[in-house]
Amino acid sequence: MTPKPPRIVLGSTSRYRAELLRRLLTDFTPSAPGTDETSLAGEIPAARALRLAVAKAAAAATGIHDALVIGSDQVAELDGQLLDKPGTADRARAQLTASSGREVHFHTALCLLDTRDGRQRTHVDHTCVRFRELGAAEIDRYIEREQPWDCAGSFKCEGLGISLFESIDNRDPTALIGLPLIALSRLLREAGFTLP
Repeated sequence: MTPKPPRIVLGSTSRYRAELLRRLLTDFTPSAPGTDETSLAGEIPAARALRLAVAKAAAAATGIHDALVIGSDQVAELDGQLLDKPGTADRARAQLTASSGREVHFHTALCLLDTRDGRQRTHVDHTCVRFRELGAAEIDRYIEREQPWDCAGSFKCEGLGISLFESIDNRDPTALIGLPLIALSRLLREAGFTLP
């Protein structure tokens, strides 16, 4: 008799991550990890992303013994400074103005926690986005149309935000949206989960 595959838990309330995961799986359970996302003193952006991805997976795995739990986090960086989710139009405008004509680096971390044996498999994806020179009026039009308050870097690359760029350099286009599916597929296979 074939053993029952583990259930999949997504340790996130992000609709973007859930939409991406649906490309691979139709049956998974979203779970709010409730993780403190405060940066630690001296923490570099990629390390912060990985620490939070692991913490989200661990928090979502609490009390679960038969699942593969996915945690993911993304940190945007401009000249070593973090670009958090803007939350407001004014902060989004400031982020996009600062990013105009420059490169912004995104670190998207992934943790797959197997609650059957406690093993953690991790990956960090790096994406470099080069912005075009953006005028104040086009920034305002973009913000009004997409309202990217919950997006690190103040854009949605899967929407109109793609028009703000000169180029994107990465190995996995889904990483920039928030969940690197190429790496996740590999980690799931390593954990014994059959894809496709």
